[in-house]
Amino acid sequence: MSRLSTSLATACAILTLNICTSGRAESAAAQDNPVIQWNKALLAIVRTPGAQPATVHPTRSFAVMHAAMYDAVNAIDGTHDPYLVRLERISSHASQDAAAASSAHEVLMALYPTHQTTIDAQLDQSLTQIPDGADKAEGIAIGKAVADALLDLRSDDNSSASPVRYVFGDAPGDYQSTPPNFPNQPVFTHWSRVTPFALRRANQFRPGPPPALTSTEYTQDFIEVKSLGIANSTSVTADQGFTGKFWNGAIQNYWNEIAQTAAQSRQLTTAQSARLFALLNFTIADGVIAFYDAKYTYNRWRPITAIRNAGADNNPSTIADATWLPEVGKTAADPSYPGAHAVISAGGASVLRMFLGVNQFHFTVTSEVVPGVVRMFDSIGAAEQEASLSRVYAGVHFRTDEAAGDHLGRAIADFVVDNYLNPVDIVK
Repeated sequence: MSRLSTSLATACAILTLNICTSGRAESAAAQDNPVIQWNKALLAIVRTPGAQPATVHPTRSFAVMHAAMYDAVNAIDGTHDPYLVRLERISSHASQDAAAASSAHEVLMALYPTHQTTIDAQLDQSLTQIPDGADKAEGIAIGKAVADALLDLRSDDNSSASPVRYVFGDAPGDYQSTPPNFPNQPVFTHWSRVTPFALRRANQFRPGPPPALTSTEYTQDFIEVKSLGIANSTSVTADQGFTGKFWNGAIQNYWNEIAQTAAQSRQLTTAQSARLFALLNFTIADGVIAFYDAKYTYNRWRPITAIRNAGADNNPSTIADATWLPEVGKTAADPSYPGAHAVISAGGASVLRMFLGVNQFHFTVTSEVVPGVVRMFDSIGAAEQEASLSRVYAGVHFRTDEAAGDHLGRAIADFVVDNYLNPVDIVK
């Protein structure tokens, strides 16, 4: 059992800080509090080419950073259960903003040391906004102590392991390398072995198998994606075709930005924001661990393989097209079932709905891959549904992939919100 698994079994690490303090209470919410600032900073880092290690999924970084910020801020706020690190002898007057900034800085320095200049500059910017004094000093010390403890607890979570070599199958339905990119190996074959942040195990909510190739459900999925997802399709509307392109980026980044918008519009405090982003990113990170478990359990072929090789699937209702290509050109280098966009979107949307207590919420979303374009939504559910369905329009997933992903993402979100970071007066 790893140190992290042991810590989860025993609830949390306990640290004692003896720092004399006096002074002011934490200020009310700012429009752009440190939690949002550092979420933006990490987004900028992971969007930098070459910054993210190729075999470490970036969702781990978001979950580690926001776990540290939450435990640091909550040590002062004291209104909710700690995640992993419990501090003692902490003044309620210590600066929550300083604790958040200090913990985020410590985590990012450990994860992205080559970006020290940028990370240090972000810390200076965050701390400049906080009046000097004992409260600020204690907040900085709290943040560093929590981050160091959290990093130690995650140090043997298997995220640094080498990917498992994948052996392609050759039976109908087996995942194959997809043209035109043809990568040598699928990605993140090892990721299901990473210790989850909240789930008990990677397969805790594993979906059942995809439909048989001869089933009516598969036939309908095949016909749909073949028609709607083909490059330059004449069956989709212009908006549907653009939707497939708009969401064709790192989906976890979209949902972190949506959460930023929600936190700003609701003027959440630092403590409230810390809890929201921790719940969100635990859900997303565990969603990635869980969907890779399912993907490499079922090893389902992608639409491009299915359509080009339909003559071998023993289904007379599926017709092959040897030149078929998806609308977005390239297909992600991993099996099709379940859909990653659906898992992350359903998980992220569920956390936001539960945290905010509403589904109706007017906001805009910017694209990771289509510069200068935004889409407007009047509800969280509308963005969730469009992000998921976009993968059919993009030609890279079957509708069944997305349905299974939706269920998986919601199940993980429900588990995270029900079992972590609850108000201290909740009786377990």
